[in-house]
Order: sequence, then structure tokens, then C-alpha cells
Amino acid sequence: METEHAANNGVARKVGGGKGGNGGLREVVLRALALVLTLVAAILLGVDKQTKIVPLIVSPDLPPFNVAATAKFKYLSAFVYFVVANSIASVIAAVSLVVTLARKGGSVLTAIFVDLMMVALLFSSIGATGGVGLLGYKGNSHLMWNKVCNVYGKFCHQVMAAAALSLFGGIVYVLLVLLGASKLKRVS
Repeated sequence: METEHAANNGVARKVGGGKGGNGGLREVVLRALALVLTLVAAILLGVDKQTKIVPLIVSPDLPPFNVAATAKFKYLSAFVYFVVANSIASVIAAVSLVVTLARKGGSVLTAIFVDLMMVALLFSSIGATGGVGLLGYKGNSHLMWNKVCNVYGKFCHQVMAAAALSLFGGIVYVLLVLLGASKLKRVS
């Protein structure tokens, strides 16, 4: 554990949040929160599936016939990317939580770099999912893409909940970056 001397009385104090320090507890809580949020987001979208009976019109002269249509996350590449990105972020959070609890912590700079990569990964997957989700919610009349959330309501609500959880997980990773940066500032 690194120490520095206080300017006024020469007493050494811990820097970087030792086992009993608030910095270490904050980091453990944030890493556990990142793990839970990203894991639940990945699971929530990964199990999302809804089947509906929809009318299919073959010809305007014939009556429509009903067809079972299913919405699954794996039918859209943005949703697959979201599930994979959140799974990666949750594994990284679990590994970094174990490293933090074991106090085998390497470089603070390495932790900041990995946390920044998770921020980029999560926010890019949230953006992709949000774009596809907005198309599903509103459709695009210029391209004749119909909205589907009026048909697959449960599916769309689960996608929105997963995206919100992932967004909070990304914010937690941003807080971890800020916490690591404050540790670096105290050390230097």
C-alpha cells in the first residue's frame, strides 16, 4: 500500500483506499453494482421472447390468414451485440471485483483503462439497441417499416428495461473511472 506524508504533521496516511478505507469500499460497491446491472441486463434481453398471432394479407381480394410470429433478441444483430457486450462487462466486473477484494490489485492505470473500455463497449451497445428499439417503437414510414412495439409490447418493454439497466451499469463504470482517476491524483 502506498503512503504519503501529510504536509502539516508528517504523519503517514494510506493512499488508494486500503482494506478499511472508504475508497476501497466504494470501489467494491461500485464493481458489485456494475456486475449486477450488466448481468441482469444481459439476461433480461437474452431470454426476451414473445410470440403473437398476426394477420397476413396475401391479396386484397382474399381474407387475411393468421400466422404465429415470434420476436427474439437473436433476430436483430444490435440486440445480439447488446447481450454479448453486457456479458463481457459483467465478466470483467466479476474479475475486477475478485481482484479488488483479494487486494491483488495491479496498476490503478490498468483498472482505469479496462473500465474505460467497458464504458465504450456498453454505451455503443446501448446506442445500437436504442436505435433499433426506436425503429421498433415508431417505425419508419419513408421506408415502409412498420412499428412492431404495438404488436410485441412485452418484448419491447423488456428491451427498454434491459437498456436502462445497462445504461446505469455504464454510468457505474464511469464512476469507477473517476474513482480511479482520483486515486491516481492522490498518489502523484
